[in-house]
Amino acid sequence: MPAPGAPSLARIRDHLASWYRRGHRDLPWRRTRDPYAIWISEVMLQQTRVDTVIPRYTRWLARFPTVEALARASLDEVLEEWAGLGYYARARNLHAAARAVSERHGGHLPDDPAAIRALPGIGRYTAGAILSLAWHRREPILDGNVLRVLSRLFRLAGDPRAAAGQKALWTLAERMVEAGDPATINQAMMELGATVCAPRDPSCASCPLSRVCAAHQAGDTGAFPAPSRATKVIAIDQVTVAIIRRGRMLLARRPPRGMWGGLLEPPTGAPREGEPLPDAARRIARERAGLAITDVTPLVRFQHLLSHRRITFHCFHAEAPRGRVRLEGYDAFSWIEPDAAGGLGISRATARMIEALIRIRAPKSTSPPG
Repeated sequence: MPAPGAPSLARIRDHLASWYRRGHRDLPWRRTRDPYAIWISEVMLQQTRVDTVIPRYTRWLARFPTVEALARASLDEVLEEWAGLGYYARARNLHAAARAVSERHGGHLPDDPAAIRALPGIGRYTAGAILSLAWHRREPILDGNVLRVLSRLFRLAGDPRAAAGQKALWTLAERMVEAGDPATINQAMMELGATVCAPRDPSCASCPLSRVCAAHQAGDTGAFPAPSRATKVIAIDQVTVAIIRRGRMLLARRPPRGMWGGLLEPPTGAPREGEPLPDAARRIARERAGLAITDVTPLVRFQHLLSHRRITFHCFHAEAPRGRVRLEGYDAFSWIEPDAAGGLGISRATARMIEALIRIRAPKSTSPPG
């Protein structure tokens, strides 16, 4: 809980609101009270940078302008539009929640906290953001930026992501919106954390709360929030093979749940211990697609970093002139021109592999005779 002598919430609210009203970033989702548009922005902003989200947010709303439009779309269309943003469970949950809203709430997001949190993918933070920003409900938010601001303001000891730390922070976040305009207070805390109260080297000299910030007054801003225990990163090897038939590449769709659920990829699997990688490619093509491949050739090798995994992809390309596709562990397949795959629902790792395939298959330019 707050340290002795911590500043009053009323003073913090006043300073925050005045600072935010004097000027803040002009972001497109701040120009609307539409709960659907706010919902889309909040989900996109999870784990994704603002400058990346802005064009994708605009494009998404042009394609799926309402909850009903999103509910009517197929999951393939939704994943295609989400391609490149990563953490694809977000897109699957958006689609599932839109269908639930269409079926249960007449196509309108509910303004009841329990009802909105019952939707797929909407937790306490996202619900608080939608309810406070769209309907000015006194609902708290706690993302990484707000966590950092509150931890420093009140010099909260202990791991802020542990159960006790989370309880204390959510209590403070609730008290922050007990008075004043909750939309302004919540957005001001997010803005302050994003632009001033940075994780490293915060701009305390330009912070509107520096005179009431307990950590700044104590001269130990860098100690808050206390660092969490580092999560061990697991190293994983994957062999993936671009199987070509008459110039087209086989792409198989992953099951809807799990990592990269619902996305298309070339047949992929783990090599066995001591197994030569070209042999692994042949085995994976046989086991996962039912195809015997020839001319197995290395294509590209690269690492793909996820939050707790470092995946090394060993990519091959090969030919499968004949044979019927029999999938194992996939839901469906298509033979796709490599140049056309970029518009489909594929992961960044798959896109990187296909780009390498396109490069090696491009006709080599020849110099004119001298």
